[in-house]
Amino acid sequence: MANNIAAQRIQREFKEVIKSDEVAKCAIRVELVNDNYTELKGEIAGPPDTPYEGGNFVLEIKVPETYPFNPPKVRFITKIWHPNISSVTGAICLDILRDQWAAAMTLRTVLLSLQALMAAAEPDDPQDAVVAKQYKDDQEMFRLTAKHWTAKYAGGPGGNPDFEMKIRRLTDMGVEEDQARVALSSYNWDLERATEQLFS
Repeated sequence: MANNIAAQRIQREFKEVIKSDEVAKCAIRVELVNDNYTELKGEIAGPPDTPYEGGNFVLEIKVPETYPFNPPKVRFITKIWHPNISSVTGAICLDILRDQWAAAMTLRTVLLSLQALMAAAEPDDPQDAVVAKQYKDDQEMFRLTAKHWTAKYAGGPGGNPDFEMKIRRLTDMGVEEDQARVALSSYNWDLERATEQLFS
């Protein structure tokens, strides 16, 4: 990315995020991955009063040559259990990262919008159908599972001994830990059904 519009814009926005109030509250952060501003690493704190509270979530942000006329490509590097974010790839389903993008939007808008999405999921426009189903059918189970993932992957507080024990049962059978967590989470922590799915 030479000294074009995209590079100039991102440099300016990068400074805007670094200086903003949200940063002072440790809610959002951004740093360069490479010096030419085509790739950034974002971080957002899990919003208060959500299962993500206390967690720190890392994002990969790739800036296209056509920025700001096209949105940045953003995905979660930190694993998260959320209806609009893939539990496998970290891909995000958010309108402003697709067809509702506007050139007036900035990195700060993107990070704050993602934080808002974490606090208010849109299960009817899911990225992860399994999580969305759980979110709609059993809120409490969803909350416990999302909290467990936050503790495990994002440094959040409070483990869940019951969940840990079930994961251990599966890893003892030779299942990889992340795979065991996904299977159990997908079947509402029903060890029998998760085992069946993994070994069928």
